[in-house]
Order: sequence, then C-alpha cells, then structure tokens
Amino acid sequence: MTAAPPTWDPAAPGVLRLPSGRLLRGRALRRPLPAGPRPDLGIHLSRRPPPEVEWETRWVRWPDFGLPSDRVEAARVLAEAWRRAAFERVEVACGGGRGRTGTALACLAVLDGLEPEAAVALVRAGYDSRAVETPWQRRLVGRLR
Repeated sequence: MTAAPPTWDPAAPGVLRLPSGRLLRGRALRRPLPAGPRPDLGIHLSRRPPPEVEWETRWVRWPDFGLPSDRVEAARVLAEAWRRAAFERVEVACGGGRGRTGTALACLAVLDGLEPEAAVALVRAGYDSRAVETPWQRRLVGRLR
C-alpha cells in the first residue's frame, strides 16, 4: 500500500485549492506559525532575508506593495512551488500575508491553467478578499510564467 502524499487540510486557515486540486497555504510571516503540519517548502516574499526555519525555503526579494526584484528568479521559484505542490506541502508567505502572498498565489493559479482575471478572483474568494493589493501586482499575474 502506498502512502498518500503529504498535503494541507483543505479547511485549515490560509489553504487555497487550485483547479488541479493542488493545495497551497498562504500566511503572514509576522504572525505565529499556524498549528498543524509544517511546510515541506516555504516561499518567502520579502525585502530582506526571512528568519531561518526548520524546513526548506526559497527567498524571493520582493518589497511590500511592490514587485519582485528579479522576475525571472521569481518565475523560476513559483514554477518549482507549483510542481512540488502536487506532492508536498507548499507555503507562500510575506510579511502581512496579503499583497505579495496573494499575488504569488494568483500567479500559481495561472500556472495551474486559469486566466489572470480568474486567478485573482479565485485567490480573493478562497484566500483573502483583499489579496493582490496594487494595480501593478494585478498586472504581474500571468506575466510570471
């Protein structure tokens, strides 16, 4: 018998289901770590290097209310996150857990097959109604492929 791959509880706070069934968790780095299993991979979106954690991470330099400093690297990291979310617990996090995290989640939904507008709508309905905070973040969705 093969064990099921680790995944998030779909009802847990911050968990978003993509159309493919992949589950991702978004969260705020400034808040305490939620109860439950730890991520296998954390994607940290911040201006400065995030604090060390016990699991594997990727840091994307991304200022608050802004865009990634290196869009090619951001696209590479998000593509890795999307691939690994099929069989691992992947978390996306920024300081407040809303703008950058929501934008990255919407980019992941585009990688999952949605059009950019539908991806933003999915994230706002299933993760945070105020996610993807700025016009330039909305424009970025779909361009990080």
